[in-house]
Amino acid sequence: MIKQYETVFIATPVLSEAQMKEAVAKYTDFIKENGGEIVYEEDWGLKQLAYPIQKRTSGFYYLIEFKADPQLIASLETQYRRDERIIRFLTFAMDKHAVAYAEKRRANKQAK
Repeated sequence: MIKQYETVFIATPVLSEAQMKEAVAKYTDFIKENGGEIVYEEDWGLKQLAYPIQKRTSGFYYLIEFKADPQLIASLETQYRRDERIIRFLTFAMDKHAVAYAEKRRANKQAK
């Protein structure tokens, strides 16, 4: 059963623009190669962290919204854990209300 998911990861702040693009491409390609479909991506840029993580006070935030089989999530999160560039991540299954909210948010962003 295909579900819609949203994953946000925080990459270490010492990455260059090219290294960040490479990290993003790695995860979007991983999702696609394993039967997932990318719905939306958004680069939130460099932000201050609420508290230090691994002695870092800032990080690059990136959001990927995708549709995939639930088995993909465990292997995606394993990939995050193995990558030293990723300092935090969160993936969650979106219910119909979250999907509707995300679509509304995207529509508002495009209208601006």
